[in-house]
Amino acid sequence: MNDDVTTAPAGAMAPAGDRATALAVTGLSHAFGARKALDDVTFTVRPGDFTVLLGLNGAGKTTLFALITRLYHAAQGRIAVFGANMRERPLVALARMGVVFQQPTLDLDLTVEQNLYYHASLHGMPHRDARGRIADELGRVSLLDRRNDKVRQLSGGQRRRIELARALIHDPALLLLDEPTVGLDIASRQFLLEHVRRLCAERGLAVLWATHLIDEADDTSRVIILHRGRILAFGAVPEVVAASGGPDLRAAFRSLIGDQGRGEES
Repeated sequence: MNDDVTTAPAGAMAPAGDRATALAVTGLSHAFGARKALDDVTFTVRPGDFTVLLGLNGAGKTTLFALITRLYHAAQGRIAVFGANMRERPLVALARMGVVFQQPTLDLDLTVEQNLYYHASLHGMPHRDARGRIADELGRVSLLDRRNDKVRQLSGGQRRRIELARALIHDPALLLLDEPTVGLDIASRQFLLEHVRRLCAERGLAVLWATHLIDEADDTSRVIILHRGRILAFGAVPEVVAASGGPDLRAAFRSLIGDQGRGEES
């Protein structure tokens, strides 16, 4: 394995306090009792990058997201969002971030619009400003006509679109998505992927997309391969593939993690 790709390709790692870096994670470790869930994790996500955090179930992806979003306290290591240290300035860091969690978090008995207004109020947005942002984001996910429907009336794919719209209401510069396509049909999954990639290209949004599905990382993506809490490779997909000596990312993934990679979903 090429050392430049395993740790970071040239130019990928910026200083942790660099404001041009959307997310900088440095030396991050976390344990649950005697079990180490993350071990010295270091990587960056840059504005405009679609970065895929790729790992089998149990690799540590959700634990990493919980630390980045401050659901868990990071006792060892450093997390910075556009230069704001999560430990020292959490409100500044979190304000720049939008999140779609793995588990659904919408209130099923509220309307789509009520769910989004509630989120906007948590970010201190005036009602008038929130109204325009809600209309914009619902329009982008083609659900403006469902704004007055209760969430329980929507399909699983539509609910995921609403969660994405909600994550973007306060206009974050960094978007985190934890297994956002789990349980979705092919069309819904493709819509989310295309929509988020478009946001990267058109708005310069920095994205960290966690998944166990290899085909959600294409050749334009950057990829972080996480296995048993450790980063095994980090870089542009073509660089990671070339360093592995294999024909594609699937082969690179399998060669890095061994026999456990043979059962992963495509």
